Amino acid sequence: MSKIRVTWIKSAIGYEKRQLRTIKSLGFHRLNESVVVEDSNPVRGMINKVRHLVRVEEELGKTK
Repeated sequence: MSKIRVTWIKSAIGYEKRQLRTIKSLGFHRLNESVVVEDSNPVRGMINKVRHLVRVEEELGKTK
């Protein structure tokens, strides 16, 4: 499977608690942090719910 890099770029203060829980479930701990996750439908759904708080980039793999 391919991987994507997700970066948390905007604070979740003032938004619904459900959105903060989604940020935490993606693996974030602090603002401006990046995580690399598998590109799957459940992950894409979580990213869609907090798309105004994160930036998504394609993770390029190393070629052998």
